[in-house]
Amino acid sequence: MHIIWMSLFVSGISVFLASALGIPLGTWLGLLPAHRVRWAAQIIYTLMGLPPVLAGLLIYLLLSSSGPFGVLKLLYTPWAMVVAQTVLAFPIVTGLTMIAVRSKDKEIRDTAVSLGASAWQSALTIVREARLAIVGAVVTGLGRLMAEVGAVMMVGGNIEGKTRVMTSAIVLETRRGNFEMAIGLGIVLLVLAFIINSCLYRLQGVPRN
Repeated sequence: MHIIWMSLFVSGISVFLASALGIPLGTWLGLLPAHRVRWAAQIIYTLMGLPPVLAGLLIYLLLSSSGPFGVLKLLYTPWAMVVAQTVLAFPIVTGLTMIAVRSKDKEIRDTAVSLGASAWQSALTIVREARLAIVGAVVTGLGRLMAEVGAVMMVGGNIEGKTRVMTSAIVLETRRGNFEMAIGLGIVLLVLAFIINSCLYRLQGVPRN
């Protein structure tokens, strides 16, 4: 139960932070002309495919005793795992939000302006119309985090009763030859992912047949 709770805690906090930062940034970039944010968009698209082990290594170096943030003593704690997972989810949420807003931008902006809306009102209208795709961006980011193992093991250490999550526990039990436990944890992980994604899917307001 502690492993399950730790998985939900780390991934939940991480996707919340990534969304709180990524949705406003992605919305702002999506509202700007594409040619003005070309380089920023390319950087975000590149980071969307950031390898977890590379992200884990960078966070490890920053939080280690010889790193610039070593004084915080976050390494091998759940908060180091939160930092690593936020770094992984942030570009995904940002990039997909930017795409969602940009896909709605021109048509809705022109309609809103023709009806006398201000620039701020037009922006709010665009975001409102893109909300389903923005929720989809959050779901995608959460899916990345629920399945992540490399970065959390590097910065969390997979410490029993402290930083062990379901994905790292699956790896550990597989190495020990405890395949029944590994498969059981995998089933629990899939069930939790299904429940969480179902709740987020309902938030999208997709009509039922």
